[in-house]
This record gives sequence, C-alpha cells and structure tokens, in this order.
Amino acid sequence: MRVLPATQGAFYLCNGIWPIVSLRTFERVTGPKSEGWLVKTTGSLIAVFGLALLESSRERSRQSRRLAKLIGIASATALGTAAGWYAARGRISRVYFLDAAVEFLFVTMWIRGDV
Repeated sequence: MRVLPATQGAFYLCNGIWPIVSLRTFERVTGPKSEGWLVKTTGSLIAVFGLALLESSRERSRQSRRLAKLIGIASATALGTAAGWYAARGRISRVYFLDAAVEFLFVTMWIRGDV
C-alpha cells in the first residue's frame, strides 16, 4: 500500500505550496481571501502532511503504514469536512466541493485498503 500515501502526499504537497508560490493564482481559482498570511500558513501545514505521507510511502514497516493511515484519514477528514461545511454555507467558493469530494475519496480508499 504505497501508491495511496504517495498520491495523497503529492496532492497535499502541491496544494499546500500553491498559495505560497502564487497567492494570486490560488485566489483566482478558489476566490479572494482576507488573510493571505493565514492561507500561506495553512498551505504550509498541508504541505507538511504531504511530505509525511510521501516519506511513509517509502517505508515498509507496519508502524509506518499505521501512521500513514492515521495521517491520511485524519487530514482528509478534517480538510474535507471543513471544505464541504463552509462551501455549503457560502463562506468559501463552491470549488471547495471538489476538494471535499477528493478528500472523501482518500478516506474511502484508506478504509477499503485500496491502492
């Protein structure tokens, strides 16, 4: 089960560094933000989750797999819930429904054990 943490890790790394590299293009897709520093801070934390998942995809130990599953499910649940909740209430762009769907897919794949 190395493909799933690598895929989720790459997704998080790219999405996490995007607002740091270009807040302008990030806002063009996701809508304007009032606090750029907060978007960049959140992005950096998402990128850290991505790096942890990418590193765990290289490891074969049972402990590493369990930790990857915990990080994968917990982060996807937190990010997907927030995206869906606030998009449904009109607080953030509806494009976040797409992110919520991807996060739900990650959780489903972790639970099912899909690679």
